[in-house]
Amino acid sequence: MMATAAAVAFIVYSCKAKLSEAERLDLSVTPLQVVDSMYILQTTSGRLDMRVEAPVMERYDTDSMSYELFPQGLDVYGYTEQGELQSEIHSENAAHEKYKKSGNEIWKAFGNVIMRNVLKDETMETDTIYWDRTKGEIYTDCYVRMYSPSGFIQGYGMRTDEKVTRSTIMRPFNSYGVVVQDSTEVRIDSANFIGPLLRK
Repeated sequence: MMATAAAVAFIVYSCKAKLSEAERLDLSVTPLQVVDSMYILQTTSGRLDMRVEAPVMERYDTDSMSYELFPQGLDVYGYTEQGELQSEIHSENAAHEKYKKSGNEIWKAFGNVIMRNVLKDETMETDTIYWDRTKGEIYTDCYVRMYSPSGFIQGYGMRTDEKVTRSTIMRPFNSYGVVVQDSTEVRIDSANFIGPLLRK
């Protein structure tokens, strides 16, 4: 009889300890869902339009918004109506936010973001981009480098469409020095530079 009472007391104590631990959880910082090896296909009238891949996706929910985090990076691939690969976007980190009141949603990609238009052989590199799905626009105010068959362009701010087909550098500047991590350090393009070289 004594052993049974002790066992019941132990079970009640164990349940209480677990309940108090659950009550301490902050659901605004605890993911509701975690997906490994995420793979999404978006189609239009049965035609492949976009492909999204991520090693990990974490979904959260608050009173004002729901959001997903991609802490190990995100890859987005866009296709033409004929099914050709048209664009690629790669980043080390990303987030997708959807606001409950307005219904607005925005994607953010940050950390060595690379956008590439495969058909035009254009590549852009920047630190952070925003993707407004409502407007169908990708944009940033950060420093951007663009490489294409017509040459090299750099500047601050960029606007393009979802498939990276019409890209514009908003505030371009000379392409003889290359900004390294937004510091004052530059690399001289000696093949195209006209004038005295800087002393080392």
